[in-house]
Parts: sequence; C-alpha cells; structure tokens
Amino acid sequence: MHTPARFLDLHILQPVTAANLNRDSDGDPKTILFGNTTRAFVSPQAWKRPIRLNVEQDLDEHAARTRMVPPLVARKLQEAQWPEDLAAFAAAQIVHSAKDKGLQHNDQEGYRTQAMLYLPKDVIDDLVALCETHRTDLEEALAAHRPKKQIAPVLPAKDLAAHLTRRTASINLFGRMLAEIPAGHVEAAVQMAPAFSVHQSDPQPDFFTAVEDLPQDGDSGSAHLQTAFLTTSLFYRFATLNITDLHRNLGPAATAGTVKDLVELFVQHFILSMPSGKKTATAPHTVPDLVHYAVRDRRSVSYGAAFEQPITAPAHGGYTAPARQALADYAATMSRLLGTRHLVAHGHTGTPAKPVKDLGSPHTSFDALAAACAAAATADLTPTGRP
Repeated sequence: MHTPARFLDLHILQPVTAANLNRDSDGDPKTILFGNTTRAFVSPQAWKRPIRLNVEQDLDEHAARTRMVPPLVARKLQEAQWPEDLAAFAAAQIVHSAKDKGLQHNDQEGYRTQAMLYLPKDVIDDLVALCETHRTDLEEALAAHRPKKQIAPVLPAKDLAAHLTRRTASINLFGRMLAEIPAGHVEAAVQMAPAFSVHQSDPQPDFFTAVEDLPQDGDSGSAHLQTAFLTTSLFYRFATLNITDLHRNLGPAATAGTVKDLVELFVQHFILSMPSGKKTATAPHTVPDLVHYAVRDRRSVSYGAAFEQPITAPAHGGYTAPARQALADYAATMSRLLGTRHLVAHGHTGTPAKPVKDLGSPHTSFDALAAACAAAATADLTPTGRP
C-alpha cells in the first residue's frame, strides 16, 4: 500500500533591525519585487549555510564543499614524508581511479576537481590512508608512467567511490549533487524558500567615515568616506522538511528516534541561526516574533502568498501585529480550502502573551515547539529506507 510522504512546514515571522544580511553584486542589500512592492530579500543559501554549520557543530560531524580534495591529499602525503612527485601522482589517482574515464579535473592546479564535492571532512584522512595502503602500487605505476601519456588508474575504484559518496547528517538533510558518481547523489530532504520582508523595505543610506588616528599636518582627519545601504525588515521565512525522504536518506537502520532527534536539531537551528552578512557593523542578532509549524501528509504548504499584499503599519505601531494576523488568517483559509484530513498536527510559539487563533497548539518556548513538532512529524514513521 502506498504511504504518502510526510512534511514538516515551518513558518517564521522575524523582525531584523538595520542590517545587510545578504549582499548583491554591488555590496548592497538584496531586494525583490513582490506584490508590486520592493521587499528586502535573503537568498536561501545565505540562511542555509549557518543552519548547516550549526547542525554539524552540535553533532561534531563536519562536512565540506570543496574542489580541493586531490591537493589536500597530496599535501598530507608530503607531510608524511612522501616524495613530492609520488604525492602528486597519488593526488592524480584520486580523480583518475574514481570512475571510468575519471572525474573532471584541472591537472594544472593540483588535479582539483571541476565540480565541488560535498563530503565529510575526515574523508581526506581516509583517502590518505588508502594511498598509504597502496603505496607500492603507486610507486610502481609512477615509475612506469611516461610524460604526456594518460595516467592509468591504480587505486581501487570501489573503495574510492565509497569514500567520496559517504554521508553525514547534514548531507542527508540538505542533499548533495554529485552527477559524476550517481551513487553519491542525495536528494535534499530540506527545501528552503528565500526570506522576504512582508512590507515595503527600500535600502536606506548610511554615510560613514573612518577617522585617521595618526594624522599628518594638514590632514582633514577622515581617511575613508563611504555610503553603505541597510534595510530594516519583518521577514517571512519558510522551510519544509520531507520526513519520508530524510528517513530514506538515513537508511533502513535509522530508527524513528534517530530521525526525530535530527528533525528537532534542524528545527532549533532553523529558528535561531542568522546569516553573517555585515554582522560586525550591524549585530542583527534578533529572534523570531512568531514560529508556526504544520505537519502534513501528501504535500507542504507555504504561507508566503499571505503577504503578496504588503503589510501596512498602523499610525502608531509597526508591522509585527498585523503580520501575525495576516499569517493566522491565511492559515485558516488554507484549512478551509484544503481541509484538515492531511493536517497531522500544528502549533506555534512566540512573543504574544496569548495563543494566536488558527495556528494550533501553543508552546511555551522554541525548544518545546521543536520537540513537539519533531515528535508529531516522526510519529508512526514506517517508510522503507534505502542506504
């Protein structure tokens, strides 16, 4: 019998004071036109990276996106007293032996790969150990190799592929594109939308000067003059986590408890992580005003369309209260249109002293909400996993 996919949808309203969380090519805050209104905009990649790094930090399980695997292997081999030419030849074997016809690479730059590989950081040590195991084979192949000839593969392709396709929890969450080794492709369980302000938010100029602390006679005192641009915004943020795909990515040995713990950790960091853009000059370390979750079967539902009509502030107030109401009204509308047959659970927490109508069960804190939605999302989790 077909088991419908289960999704955990996360909706956040977050006020951010003067900031430049995500810059465009000119260094100014990114904006986007939505509802015929200029909005502040933060790309999902800018928010996804700190979430990923924080998840890895908590698990002490680090991954890296890099093209530099072969040069790093060569460097470690030289540090282990391998001759430079043998270390370079071993680095070349990483790309030539990984698959038929090898991985695409640049042999003028230490055989670094053309594509970025996303893999556990300790894979470098594993590859060094593999080269150590096959040192005699590498020495013999180097002695037999003739310049300008194709390098013949020496390292076992199966072992190399096993190392290059190994996963971490964050890879299982955020996915991995590895077209050259199809077994290494991982479909992302997390989908994250760009964050945007729910109201008009035009970049505002901030003229500043840097003072010369050691002026010479006749100096005006200012060593640098510039105008930076900042935005102030109440952002709507949305992400959805496909619980079924996450369980499948983790493999058949993963228990519902393992999935639950990873979901809870992701939710905690989705709520609290912040992009690092211009943080030393703006310290934009706010927390969400409102977090709402919905656990659904069959498909996820974004509430971004609730803000196509930009929020306007009352004469003596800000955007937060009317945005809260707009979100709640839209949630009620979705329940009317879609019904609640596939709505497994929903809830919320935030700064309001009273529960917000139509947003489900109230929770006392972000941690309580993360635990509750993770438990609801992984209840009765029985899909067939695959490694």
